[in-house]
Amino acid sequence: MPPALDNPFWASLTTLHRPLAREVDGVVGLPAEVAPFLAIPEPRPVSARALAELVPDQNGAFLLGPRPDVPAGWRLDELGTILQMVCDGPLPAVEGPSIEELAAADRGHVLALAALVYPHYFRERTTDLGRYFGVRGPDRLDAMVGERMGMPGLREVSAVCTHPGAVGRGLARRLLAHLSNDLFARGITPFLHVSPANTRALAIYERNGYRRRLELPFWGVQRTG
Repeated sequence: MPPALDNPFWASLTTLHRPLAREVDGVVGLPAEVAPFLAIPEPRPVSARALAELVPDQNGAFLLGPRPDVPAGWRLDELGTILQMVCDGPLPAVEGPSIEELAAADRGHVLALAALVYPHYFRERTTDLGRYFGVRGPDRLDAMVGERMGMPGLREVSAVCTHPGAVGRGLARRLLAHLSNDLFARGITPFLHVSPANTRALAIYERNGYRRRLELPFWGVQRTG
């Protein structure tokens, strides 16, 4: 696997998502309304100026991989690890209801589903990072999947989630296979991240063609004042 996956936030924010990102004193970050993510190229001190400009609110931000040393006025939280998984080849299609690519007009439904079952890192403009696909219910999204981080030849599958009222219908598996196979058809290898503690999701991914690659340290940065 390419070494870009060893530091996926940095690789994404300096390649595919460079137009969305800002860099201050060697730290790159996304606007808070897109995603609360920062990245550094290797373990290193980060300046107060970079954090003040890239983390404008009290909700803080998150880094994956290299450890930042933060200045006075900021707190670094060690949040354990995140498991990175990679898919090595196309997946068997999963039968089920129609899948649609979601558009800007669907943003309200996307945000409602994310707020219900995937709230931690999803923001008002997270869908700016890539394409989203969903299965519709009568008046809601029953399930969705989307693209988040990305770099040449690689794309992160994210926000695999199902409405509690639609669990048990295989929608997550169907959407996972749909997006993974679409990426392979474009010559792109899909990968994803999951908490090792999320055993249900981990089991779904392992049963559906994703293998464990490595665990990356996960950090939170927040103002102390």
